[in-house]
Amino acid sequence: MAEAAISQFYVDTVNENKLVEDAIKGMLEGLDPHSQYSNPEETRELNEPLTGNFSGIGITFNMNQDTLYVIQTVSGGPSERVGILAGDRIVAVNDTTIAGVGMKNSQIMKKLRGPKGTEVDVRVLRMQSGKYEPIDFTITRADIPIYSVDASYMVDDKTGYIRVNKFAAETAKEVAAAIKDLKGQGMDRLIFDLVDNGGGYLNAAVDILGEFLEPGKLAVFTQGNNSSRQDLTTRPSGQKPLFDEGRLVVLANQYSASASEITSGAIQDWDRGLVVGRRTFGKGLVQRPIPFPDGSMIRLTVAHYYTPSGRDIQKPYKKGDQESYQEDILIRYNNGELMHADSIKYIDSLKVETLRLRRPIYGGGGISPDKFVPLDTTEFTKYYRNVMAKGLINRFVIKYVDENRKQIKTKFPTDSQFVDGFTVTDNILQGLFDLAKKEGIDFDAEQAKTSAPLFSMIIKALIGRDIYDNSTYFKVYNLHDPIFKEALKLINSPEYDTLLSAP
Repeated sequence: MAEAAISQFYVDTVNENKLVEDAIKGMLEGLDPHSQYSNPEETRELNEPLTGNFSGIGITFNMNQDTLYVIQTVSGGPSERVGILAGDRIVAVNDTTIAGVGMKNSQIMKKLRGPKGTEVDVRVLRMQSGKYEPIDFTITRADIPIYSVDASYMVDDKTGYIRVNKFAAETAKEVAAAIKDLKGQGMDRLIFDLVDNGGGYLNAAVDILGEFLEPGKLAVFTQGNNSSRQDLTTRPSGQKPLFDEGRLVVLANQYSASASEITSGAIQDWDRGLVVGRRTFGKGLVQRPIPFPDGSMIRLTVAHYYTPSGRDIQKPYKKGDQESYQEDILIRYNNGELMHADSIKYIDSLKVETLRLRRPIYGGGGISPDKFVPLDTTEFTKYYRNVMAKGLINRFVIKYVDENRKQIKTKFPTDSQFVDGFTVTDNILQGLFDLAKKEGIDFDAEQAKTSAPLFSMIIKALIGRDIYDNSTYFKVYNLHDPIFKEALKLINSPEYDTLLSAP
């Protein structure tokens, strides 16, 4: 009625579609923080990372000073098949120049992506005989997988490591494949990394839990005022899980949310393993997607989800107050919770017990770790933040790898040799600092010295990723990461059994 009246009688011309969109957004903003509207383009961008693939040319790239720099080609993908190499610069797509014109990443991706089987012409600049030479390629687009497992490798002779960045359609299959591979290399204990994992599909979490828990175990249940309780259990009996025995440590932090909390919560509830890190985000609301004919969609909260012990881990919120909800992490930081375990406020009425050992655990706002690891800010300085904010480390590494790729690959044929043997020298660091000064960031010797270990780690990790693969990045990063180091220490010590025992 209101829309019709405005359309008919309002003094000026109105955009009726925008009027409807604004009305829907206004209604949803008065509800909970996770009920949202997305227009057709936003809906496509939201769904694409979770569906498991898209059609494109199959590259990982960075933008370096308005130039698309190829970091990696997808193995067996369209770009690799025609001969695109890491280090190539794509400067034109279908006769449209994309270098040096200020084009956004999203605009470039639209040009490179397209229906499966269609062709796209690209012009590449490649370093040959000491100078850049143009090469033209015609690439036939194909389905490109979007992977959820960032890294999978053996940390030592017995300990495996798997990092998952989201819970998507193919995530459970990827995790299963990684577990099988690591078990084939002798793994009998696992570090499962969900740090910064914002979640995704509920069923993906349940399927992954099927590899860790006994068949038929309750993984999570959902319930709301207008929806009856629904129990989601692990795989039926007779289907042997891949890793239901052996030590298991889950890594999580304040940005681990939703399906990450379902996974870590169930593992904790069933005393299957230990959670190491910091209290998770606290998203315990289930959204149902309701699509519209024009491709737009609302994601409406229809229920709470509960861990097997009955914990509702949704953190408190006030309807219509999005700002306070989004600032919760900052509030935790200011209250000292990210640095001190005793700053976490537990509510006795929300106390429950784990299901096998009867250990005390709490609901009411995320999954609290069995082993707390404080946020280490000792190496973070204003100078470091300024360098990072301008994206200068990526720019520096792209240039460094461009000039030294062959030498590094010759000296360190494998990524293990690189991780053990490559050192970020003072001269390399000085090159970064010189670039920062050139970009208007005043050099601060004391702060640069404080942040030197952090600068060195990130430079080495990015070099490793560019020359080898994504796992190399985490092989370097994890040696510096306090949560990983605590987990590795714990999983190989008697303290694991002490923490995972009846009180």
